[in-house]
Amino acid sequence: MKKLISTITMLAATSAIGMQAHAQSRDYINIVGSSTVYPFSTVVAERFGKSTQFKTPKVEATGSGGGIKLFCQGIGVQFPDITNASRAIKSSEVDMCKENGVKGIVEVLIGYDGIVIGNSANAKQLDLSRKDLFLALAKEVPDPKGGETLIENPYKMWSEVNPSLPKRKIEVLGPPPTSGTRDAFVELVMEEGCKEIDWIANIEKQSKAESDATKSKQLKNKFKGICHTVREDGAFVEAGENDNLIVQKLNANPNALGIFGFSFLDQNIDQIQGSAIDGQAPTFESIADGAYPVSRPLYFYVKKAHVGMIPGIREYLAEFTSKKTAGEEGYLTDKGMIPLSEDKLDAVREKVESLTTL
Repeated sequence: MKKLISTITMLAATSAIGMQAHAQSRDYINIVGSSTVYPFSTVVAERFGKSTQFKTPKVEATGSGGGIKLFCQGIGVQFPDITNASRAIKSSEVDMCKENGVKGIVEVLIGYDGIVIGNSANAKQLDLSRKDLFLALAKEVPDPKGGETLIENPYKMWSEVNPSLPKRKIEVLGPPPTSGTRDAFVELVMEEGCKEIDWIANIEKQSKAESDATKSKQLKNKFKGICHTVREDGAFVEAGENDNLIVQKLNANPNALGIFGFSFLDQNIDQIQGSAIDGQAPTFESIADGAYPVSRPLYFYVKKAHVGMIPGIREYLAEFTSKKTAGEEGYLTDKGMIPLSEDKLDAVREKVESLTTL
């Protein structure tokens, strides 16, 4: 009987070890993150799978924040190898990674993208300022009667924000807080528009001039609270991470505007158009030369500990940062990505080859 129990125990242990070994093996790269970077990452992954002996990487669009959260959960095959991001990783996120043992992170800058405020190609093209957008979308705005007080956003029509804009209901479809596009929109559009109101801009100046660290932080938080908080009364509608859904909704409602990356506009130019921002239309050229005011860098982040653990990561990095992919004549420019200069791309490639970490 003892021998039988021993045999059963040994078989169970062997089975458990076999299952564990299976769970701990993965022969493809697992990528999560930004919906903006997703189309670029997908086309590189597909070409990589076809042109090498490695399997095509699995790419999921989870949003920049959501992707970094998954990426930072730990080291091992059950966690993603790479996360795409349409903004730089935050210091708090690097700390979160470290707490979970993810200490060696390689940052890869891949190019640039513009943030577009667009509408249906069948509607009138708009010319908006960043101040217009702040006043239209902030939760609280300066009292129109004057003074340095804030009130709940009273504006229902674009013409109420700026008489030169159409008498049309404010309805903007945008990404959720987990999206890097949302983060960049808040920072590059809302905050910049907010700064055009002198007494609010002075709060930020005071925060920088304040020698007391606690008071400085309080002022900084007050400034961000005003400039970064989006209204929640229906004028701004969270449309999720699926940009295709935004296009469908813009076509169904020509009065609505949507927020998305230039690359998505470029791929759907027959259906949607971009508004001019501060007098500059979103074009490949205006983003590349810096004339368009709302552009941002695109990244992905790699776990150094997974290089060698998961086959093909080094080779995927080499493919993504090659001139034929991300260079000025690379195939990603056909997808709407604004490329790095040759010098910058060379510097990125050097960093990638040496796996230089943050």
